[in-house]
Amino acid sequence: MLKCRCFLLGYSFAREESAHSCLEKDSSSVVEWTQAPKERAHRGSEHLNSYEAEWDMVNTVSFKKKPHTNGDAPSHRNGKSKWSFLFSLTDLKSVKQNKEGMGWSYLVFCLKDDVVLPALHFHQGDSKLLIDSLEKYVVLCESPQDKRTLLVNCQSKSLSQSFENLLDEPAYGLIQKIKKDPYTATMVGFSKVTNYIFDSLRGSDPSTHQRPPSEMADFLSDAIPGLKINQQEEPGFEVITRIDLGERPVVQRREPVSLEEWTKNIDSEGRILNVDNVKQMIFRGGLSHALRKQAWKFLLGYFPWDSTKEERTQLQKQKTDEYFRMKLQWKSVSEEQEKRNSRLRDYRSLIEKDVNRTDRTNKFYEGQDNPGLILLHDILMTYCMYDFDLGYVQGMSDLLSPLLYVMENEVDAFWCFASYMDQMHQNFEEQMQGMKTQLIQLSTLLRLLDSGFCSYLESQDSGYLYFCFRWLLIRFKREFSFLDILRLWEVMWTELPCKNFHLLLCCAILESEKQQIMEKHYGFNEILKHINELSMKIDVEGILCKAEAISLQMAKCKELPQAVCEILGLQDSEVTTPDSDTGEDENAGVTSCPASAFQSNSLPALAASGARADNPTQTPMSPNVSRLTPA
Repeated sequence: MLKCRCFLLGYSFAREESAHSCLEKDSSSVVEWTQAPKERAHRGSEHLNSYEAEWDMVNTVSFKKKPHTNGDAPSHRNGKSKWSFLFSLTDLKSVKQNKEGMGWSYLVFCLKDDVVLPALHFHQGDSKLLIDSLEKYVVLCESPQDKRTLLVNCQSKSLSQSFENLLDEPAYGLIQKIKKDPYTATMVGFSKVTNYIFDSLRGSDPSTHQRPPSEMADFLSDAIPGLKINQQEEPGFEVITRIDLGERPVVQRREPVSLEEWTKNIDSEGRILNVDNVKQMIFRGGLSHALRKQAWKFLLGYFPWDSTKEERTQLQKQKTDEYFRMKLQWKSVSEEQEKRNSRLRDYRSLIEKDVNRTDRTNKFYEGQDNPGLILLHDILMTYCMYDFDLGYVQGMSDLLSPLLYVMENEVDAFWCFASYMDQMHQNFEEQMQGMKTQLIQLSTLLRLLDSGFCSYLESQDSGYLYFCFRWLLIRFKREFSFLDILRLWEVMWTELPCKNFHLLLCCAILESEKQQIMEKHYGFNEILKHINELSMKIDVEGILCKAEAISLQMAKCKELPQAVCEILGLQDSEVTTPDSDTGEDENAGVTSCPASAFQSNSLPALAASGARADNPTQTPMSPNVSRLTPA
């Protein structure tokens, strides 16, 4: 968010991430080692007996302002005028200019709450330079009633309200936000944009009122440089033509894994037995909620599957020490130090905004000063110490909130989050290579499944699949209810039945919506709006069934393209899939992929012996195989 800091004899711009108005502050501070009541209440008696008790003092570090020595008013340091002011450009309503013929020029800023700020006088002229600078960030146009007054963001009232609802910020920032930071633009509502977006892009120039058909597709291409979706136009990519994938099997899911089933797979020292079978059960039905706190630590890699109970206890003590040392680093930073560290300051500002936007429908995060929100903030700040290069990017709080809800423990939630971020790291890197790759891979899979639907999307400037950006970025966190996302994530963490299963989930959702999109002839705007409105309306069990069925269908395909084999982690090999009735070898010598481990018993999976050969040797796979053969 842009803010303008002005002084009577000059002006300057500063880019700030904070959503709050800033006043001059007394930066002097002292460390106060007293525990806040709300922290004492939250930690409870159970915590005092835990291995975290010795680190209590880390949570008590705070900085207490020294009282101002000049009454209630802050002192004016560095010789700054008491008439200096600072405001966010999102609060600017209009700019009034001086009358023609006056000695020197001046500007008067009026804010949306009708506050009129002191006039800025330009004794040496150049007020036009400030107007030109402002126009880089806001849309200015003359008021019909007064030519001296420039109105900010001068669209109709309904248009302004629409953008306020969509993006929580005025429309003028949309293009800059997407080009500079597609993550933020997407997370705060880009997918909600309807016809209003084109009015904003056109501005007030009548010559641009007719939008070229490919304008928005080109715009999105510029927003993510290097994103090339149309494989058939790209050298080096395999052209995927229409392929008969065969009949899609019917898939049914089981009940969640119970505590009794879990206990049966633990030996006397606490090791997990039959890991492949346990993962398969979790993939098929998820976990009962009572198991999640324990099982998620294994699924995310925080606990090794073959570790004993004693080894895990020692690991937790080690990780507790490591966590609180990192937490102490940022808790010990004074305001003066933070002012000199712009990255840490920016990370904190982004985290505070995202934490305040946390979904409050779950009781764990209800209330402004809820302990859950405080822990979210602390864990995310500590992660910035853990991976300072990546730091914090909008969307990470969405990945953390379910983990903290399940773990109910600050340290365990942090290390589970760190493990999850190891998987998701590329999604949040500045060059967006992970997101580009996933969008291209999704397009490849969707074209194989339904080339006609892909062609329709391309005809509506939607071939970039940008409406799936949020799905991929935070793994559907905002598309499903809080409880459904717990089920979806634990299923995906099994890494079954193939690599990139989340892309097949995307295909399953899009396939479910294909009929309505095509029959109603949805265009670019309507597709964006329709996909966005699916949020909280998708049946998680139905989509899991369909995605698994797609994986089985592809695994049985006789001529699966190499590009698809690589995306799904399948080996380019010769595989025989006996007919379920006759047992005859119909597919010998055909380049294919191994059948899924979860297919019917009447279709046993066979693994290839190695390189291509005229008479391949076939070796039956174990019935306990847990995933498709990796590339």
